[in-house]
Amino acid sequence: MKGTTHGIAVRSDGRLELAPKFTQLADADASYLWSLKLDAKGTAYTAGGSPAKVFKLDSNGKAATVFESSELSAQAIAFDAKGTLFVGTSPDGKVYKVPASGEKSVFFDPKTKYIWDIAFGPDGVLYVATGDKGQVYAVTPDGKSELFYASDEAHIRVLAFDGKGNLIVGTEPSGRVLRLTKAKNGASAEGFVLYETPKREVTALAVGPDGSIYTAAIGERQHNAAVSSSNIATTTTTTVTASGSVTVIAPAQGTGQAQAQTPFVAFPALISSGIYKIAADGAPEELWTSRDDVVYSLGIASDGRLLAGLGNSGALLAIDGRGVFAQLAKAGSAQITGIVRDAAGKILLCTANPGKLIALGPEYEPEGTYESRSFDAQLFSQWGRLEWWSPPSSAGSSAKSKEPRLEIYVRSGNTEDPGKEWSKWYGPYSATGAETETPAARFVQWRAVIHDGRPGDGIEWVSIAYQPKNVAPVIDGIALQDPGVRAQGQPNLAIGAATTATLKYPPAPNPSGSVIVSQNQSSSVKFEVPPQGIVQKGYQSVLWTAHDDNEDDLRFAIHFRGEDEKEWKLLKDNLEQRFYSFDTTTLADGAYYLKIVASDAASNPPDKALSSERESERFEVDNTPPVVGKLESSANGNSAKIIFSATDSGSNVERAQYSVDGGEWLPLAPKTGISDGKQESYELNVSGLKSGEHTLAVRVYDRFENVGSAKAVVNIR
Repeated sequence: MKGTTHGIAVRSDGRLELAPKFTQLADADASYLWSLKLDAKGTAYTAGGSPAKVFKLDSNGKAATVFESSELSAQAIAFDAKGTLFVGTSPDGKVYKVPASGEKSVFFDPKTKYIWDIAFGPDGVLYVATGDKGQVYAVTPDGKSELFYASDEAHIRVLAFDGKGNLIVGTEPSGRVLRLTKAKNGASAEGFVLYETPKREVTALAVGPDGSIYTAAIGERQHNAAVSSSNIATTTTTTVTASGSVTVIAPAQGTGQAQAQTPFVAFPALISSGIYKIAADGAPEELWTSRDDVVYSLGIASDGRLLAGLGNSGALLAIDGRGVFAQLAKAGSAQITGIVRDAAGKILLCTANPGKLIALGPEYEPEGTYESRSFDAQLFSQWGRLEWWSPPSSAGSSAKSKEPRLEIYVRSGNTEDPGKEWSKWYGPYSATGAETETPAARFVQWRAVIHDGRPGDGIEWVSIAYQPKNVAPVIDGIALQDPGVRAQGQPNLAIGAATTATLKYPPAPNPSGSVIVSQNQSSSVKFEVPPQGIVQKGYQSVLWTAHDDNEDDLRFAIHFRGEDEKEWKLLKDNLEQRFYSFDTTTLADGAYYLKIVASDAASNPPDKALSSERESERFEVDNTPPVVGKLESSANGNSAKIIFSATDSGSNVERAQYSVDGGEWLPLAPKTGISDGKQESYELNVSGLKSGEHTLAVRVYDRFENVGSAKAVVNIR
C-alpha cells in the first residue's frame, strides 16, 4: 500500500493486479461535489458547492451548470419518473424542482437547518432527510408534504430503498441504520433499528442485489448518548469546504436553533471508520475498518463487489464477499463522495477538494505499473537474483503480442528516498530467477509493468536476494566486578548457600542499525539468561556487552597480561556467554588487564569473518594477607594495653578488629584514625579485666579480604 500505482490495484491479501481504466471526465467549477446521479438516459448529474450548483455532463464531456442558488451547497439530487431534476440544498436550504427548461422553483421548504439527502420511492413520493431535528418528510408529486418519521437522532444523513420498497435511513450521532415502514392506520412511519454501528455517523448506504444492506459509518461516539430533537447539546456535521475543513453546528440547548462555530480541520488523525453488511436476514457483519481513512460513499460494481470512496486519501476500494479489498485507484482529489454505475457497467465517481467527475472501467487499463517503496537493508549490500510469482492469466496468452505480459525493473541507491542520485533502472527482467546488474548499495526498489490489459494478470510476491557487507562486531562496554565476586549463569549447588552479590553491568548495546526481520526468516535475537553474582573469595569476574550489525552469532575470547608484560596470554576461548569468572589464586599478586575479542566466524566463511577487541581497565590481584607485627603487651591494675603494626605488600590495610577472651570481634581504628596505607599502627587499651590470664586477639584485613592475625596473653594481678 505504500508503493506507487498507475493502473494497478493493490489487494489486501498482498496481490497486485490490473485495475479498471481510470479516466477523468470533467473538472467541475466547484470546490466539492457531494451527490452523483444518472437520469433515465444515463446522463450524469452531480451537485456540490460553494455556492450551490448542479452540473450536467454534456456530450462533449464538459460539466455544464444546470442549477445554481445562493445556498452554500447543493447536497443531494434526485429524478422523478418523468426525468425532472430535484435538488436539495444546505444549510437553511430547500428542495428545488428544475424542469428541462431550467427555470427552478421551490418545491418544498422543510424549515430545518439541513437537507442531507433526497430520494424518490417506488410510489413516486419524494422523501427528504433533514437535520438538526432528525426528521424525514414525504412530499407527493403535487407538492403536499407531511412528516413521515421523527427520530430521536439529530440528523438523518442518508436514504436508500431495500428490495421491498422500504425506506432505509442512516443517522447521527448514534450511527444507526433504521428501516422505516408506513403505518397501516395512515399515521407516521414506524422505525426499526436494523443495526447500531459502533461509530457515530452513517455516511453512506448501498443495497446489494441479494437484499444485503451495506453501510459506512465514521467517528467515535459515546454509547447511550442519543440526542433529543428538543434538547440538542452538540451536533457535528461533515460538510467539507474548499479548504478541507468542517463546520461544527451546535444548536442552542433547548431552543433547536443552530449556531455556526469555529471551523476545525476535517477528520482528526484519531477518527475511525468502518463498513458493515446487514444480511437479508438481518445479521450484521463488519467488512472493513480503518483509523486512517473516512468512507464517504458506497456503490455496487458490475461484478458484485462493494465499492467504497475514501477520504482523505481519495482512494477507491473494491471489497469482495471474502473480506479481501483492493485499492483500485486514487482520484487525485481528497475525497470520493459519490459512486454510481451506468447500464454498461461503467462506474462514475464524483470528488471533493477539488470537484471532479471520473469514470472507472468496465475495460481494464492497457498497461499498469507499480513502484515499491524503498527497502532498507540497513547495511551496504550486494544485490542478487530477482524472483517473483505471478498466477496464470485467466484470459490466457495474448495472441496479438509476443511481448512478455510482466516485466520487472530494479534500481538501488544510498538514500532512503529514491531520486536522481540513485542508479538507473536495470531490466526489464521477464523471467523469474534472473540475476540483476543492480549496483551494491544500502537501499533497493523494484518496479513491475503489466502489459496487454488482460484481467487476472497479477503478482503475488517479489523477492530480491541480497548479501549485506560483513562488518566487524562491536564490544560496547566492559565491566570489571569487585574482587571476590563470582558471576555464574546458573546457581552452583556445590558452592552451597553462598552470599549473593550485585553485579555491575556495562552500558547497554547501541547498534547503528535495527534488526531486519522478514516473513521468511526468524529473528536472530536470542534471549540470554542474565548471570547471577555470589561472594567467593579469590575470584575475579568480568561482564561485557557487544552487538553485530549483521546480527551474526558471536564467539568471545578472553586474554590477560600483567602490567609489566607486553604479550597477551589466552585465558578462555570460544565463549558464547558475555561474562566470565576465574580463580585469581593461579596468578601472582600484581596489576593486570583483560582483553575481550569478539568474532563473527560462526556465521561467515573463514575468509569473510571479522573480529574486534577491547581492553578492560586495570585491576589488581592480591591473595597475600597482611602481616601483623610483634605485639607488645603490658598490664596496669585491671587494664591491659597492646601495641602492634600491620603491613600489606599488595594493597592498603582495609580494617582491623580485636577480641577479648574469644568474645565478639570489635572494630579497631589505627592511630591516624583512617585506614588508608599499606602500613598502619594500632594501640589498644582494655579496662575492667578480672584477675587472671586473658587472651587479646587481633586480625587485620586488606582490600581483597585477605586476613592476618596475632594474639597476646596478659596476666592481671
